Amino acid sequence: MCFKFQHCVVVLPSLQYKGKLIFKFIHVPESILQLFRICSRTAFAVICALILFGNTATAAPDGKALFQSNCASCHNPLKDATGPALKGISATFPSKEWGYSWIHNSSALIASGDKDAVAIYNKYNKTQMTSFPQLKNEEIDAILAYVNDYKAPEGPKKDDGAAKTETSDGNGYLYVIITLSLLVLVVILWKANQALSRAANDKEGIPNEKEVPLYRNKVVIAMVAIVAFIMAGYWLVNGAINEGRQQNYRPMQPIFYSHKVHAGINQINCLYCHSGAEKSRHGMIPSTNVCMNCHKQINEYTGEKDMPLKTAEGKAINGTEEIKKLYEYAGWDPVAKKYKLNADGSIAATPVKWVKIHNLPDHVYFNHSQHVKVGKIQCQRCHGQITEMDEVYQFAPLSMGWCINCHRQTQVQFDNDYYSIFAKYREEIKSGKRTGVTVEEIGGLECQKCHY
Repeated sequence: MCFKFQHCVVVLPSLQYKGKLIFKFIHVPESILQLFRICSRTAFAVICALILFGNTATAAPDGKALFQSNCASCHNPLKDATGPALKGISATFPSKEWGYSWIHNSSALIASGDKDAVAIYNKYNKTQMTSFPQLKNEEIDAILAYVNDYKAPEGPKKDDGAAKTETSDGNGYLYVIITLSLLVLVVILWKANQALSRAANDKEGIPNEKEVPLYRNKVVIAMVAIVAFIMAGYWLVNGAINEGRQQNYRPMQPIFYSHKVHAGINQINCLYCHSGAEKSRHGMIPSTNVCMNCHKQINEYTGEKDMPLKTAEGKAINGTEEIKKLYEYAGWDPVAKKYKLNADGSIAATPVKWVKIHNLPDHVYFNHSQHVKVGKIQCQRCHGQITEMDEVYQFAPLSMGWCINCHRQTQVQFDNDYYSIFAKYREEIKSGKRTGVTVEEIGGLECQKCHY
């Protein structure tokens, strides 16, 4: 403990003699006092900044992050997807509280006979919206504020040749700066404390101990070893957990096929090409015959100006050349308007070697028809906004935890014969004893459902 009087410091060591405290005055050079003043002011400024910016950063929920993690798989702010466009959607709610109730548990509102809820349910082919009971009202307000203020991203401006760096939406950089400032401050205070201790020892005639370098300090070595052990354990466990997962996997395909053009702009139904998704375990990759149903007539891509095709790396793609690749695989002669034949009379076609994107372990059973036909799960729930993808990539982690969370939240659709054995649940919903039944409640978390 010390007090400053002009050019000296009063040092109050915790020494006692016969029950009395001994106070000693020690002269300290002005340079050390100046250093101590700077450290004190810096510490005060950094602590104030930490409190101020910390409170600002955590004052409100992040609407964009909440939208991306909860809503983006089924909704777009500007246009209808699986669900309606969300920009201005709050103005259509009968009341703010109704909006909270709808988002928290839409099935309960529908079961209660609310006319607005039933109208939305019928409009979207009797597909219930996923319930989000975990969202707070403030978080819902943040999501609605984000979609209401959302603007379509602008294309690159050609008149500005200088590269512009994007500013981060988060406050991570702020915490990095504050943390580094605090670390520098700790070092400065530590050095100031050492200087003051040496000055006091010199005044008292006490020999100063020789400083031990950091790399030889036992405490420092022990702390570094502990931190290294913890980090190594974290990396090892995290790597083992993510082994075999390939979220965001986007392989190069033999033909550049744009789902954005086909399923998005041209509104081709997913089940037209992937007919097995509704009828069998596998979604099925369509044969070239399915492609040729349209491309016998469509032999060139005319959207280069309005909708240029580009890879994820920004490389321009010639759509007409990609159609020619399809003709080669299908054995189609675009000039003669007929298929090429082999010597034995068979069509000179070869299968397209598509690269599989969504891979599940061999010990996992997944049935597309049970989810699409019976559960009425939309394709975007697992595959993301497929109508906006030029190159398809794995949107969801497809981990066991991700599937289990879906089973815990998804309501069972009882308006089909598949669930006719659950007569008790049907009666309880009709009588109002329960608002809905999740997949978990009908055995959706049993190991044998997916592993056998």
